[in-house]
Amino acid sequence: MRAAAGTAAPEAGAREINFGFRFLAPLAFGSLLNPINSTMISTALGPIRSDFHTSVAQTAWLIAGLYLASAIAQPTLGRMADVFGPRRIYLFGLCVVGLAGLASLWAPTLSMLIWVRVALGIGTSAAYPSAMHILRTQSAKLGSPPPRKALSILSLTALSTLAIGPTLGGVLTGLAGWRSIFVVNLPVALIGIAMVLAWTPKDEPRSASSAQLLAGFDFTGILLFGASLLSAMFFLMGLDHPRWFLLPLVAVAATGLVLHSLRRPQPFIDVRMLLRNRPLATTYARVGAYSVIGYSMLYGYAQWLESGPGFGSAKAGLVTLPMSLVAGACSLAGARTKGIRGPLIFGTAAMLAGCIALLLLHSASGLWLLVAVMMLFGIPQGLCNISNQAAMYVQAPAAEIGAAAGLLRTAVYIGAIVSSSLLGLVYGGQPDDHGLHRLAIVMCCLAVPMLILTIADRTLPRAALKQPTEPAATPSLPRA
Repeated sequence: MRAAAGTAAPEAGAREINFGFRFLAPLAFGSLLNPINSTMISTALGPIRSDFHTSVAQTAWLIAGLYLASAIAQPTLGRMADVFGPRRIYLFGLCVVGLAGLASLWAPTLSMLIWVRVALGIGTSAAYPSAMHILRTQSAKLGSPPPRKALSILSLTALSTLAIGPTLGGVLTGLAGWRSIFVVNLPVALIGIAMVLAWTPKDEPRSASSAQLLAGFDFTGILLFGASLLSAMFFLMGLDHPRWFLLPLVAVAATGLVLHSLRRPQPFIDVRMLLRNRPLATTYARVGAYSVIGYSMLYGYAQWLESGPGFGSAKAGLVTLPMSLVAGACSLAGARTKGIRGPLIFGTAAMLAGCIALLLLHSASGLWLLVAVMMLFGIPQGLCNISNQAAMYVQAPAAEIGAAAGLLRTAVYIGAIVSSSLLGLVYGGQPDDHGLHRLAIVMCCLAVPMLILTIADRTLPRAALKQPTEPAATPSLPRA
């Protein structure tokens, strides 16, 4: 008995060290790159438009370019992390981010700057799926589920950078010009590379050579996935003037992807796994629907505050800031819970309450009510983000955690693009009270079935997360 007790204490201490600051710092650092690059540019679009003498529609591609690239690159680099090793792919992504920051110094046209944003979308997409793979592997080695605190830190880092991104972008643009929001990625990438090399565990040895792994990688699946996703997104981005010819392209590319995946032993998108794994597929659908509501509120509410009540940009930003604070607090609270189903139900119910509360607002509403409604949406932003992340973590096969994490982010980006199209439809030319109420009705129509389906989903864990004790296996690939 004494011997057993003597060995238990060091093991517990080892777990704390393995999930301590040095282990988590590089993972959290990488998770801030994509959201902060998404939001920093919001305060620099005006100066960029003036310097290049372009229109609002043209500079909008600086936003869409990063989202489109990220939506495709997240599962692609996630799958590459599964096959080639997450640490290698993480370092590759950081190198791309640094080179993109350097290239922005010599971007002479808006088109070149858009390609820099595409490169940033690709490079920053390596961090999250690689981090999830590293967490899963480390947890399996220790024979225990990952601490919810680790997942919460990743979620909280992304939430905090979404809040400070516009402010940081404004400060950099004011001090050093708009190019500084791109160039800052170079020193940031170098810091990230140093942290990964110093503190991130090395990848497990691969059973096959790099040439064999590369020969067995499903590039055809990536092309078909990209074609179907790009066609769908271009259609969604123009719902006010639908380009119907894109729908047959979506159908052809998606059908080709499914047929190709069913024939291949190790496909890029494992359709068989998704068909068998109903809980994981449900999580993706839930995340996509939540993202439509969340991004509609994030961008739509701010526009209405400036147009309806007549707030300036600074005051509108202050009104939306409490949502980020509540989201951060709820993310920390979610880290202390042991289940998934309860926080998801509570967060989705709060989201529905917020959607209903929007119907009560008008341009003359008091400031306290405007802030209170915004704070309601902070609850699902904190609880639902970390709970959906934890659900994907336990539902995805261990050997495909990188690709599964990438697909989770793809669902988020699709929701963001759908929300931008939705705002154009409900607001028209001016974000007025009627437009806000139309938006609230659409959001309620999404939130009600989300709450019902979440309550009915018995596959979501109620208690502590379970974790297989064996390390995540490297996918076996057919010989070249």
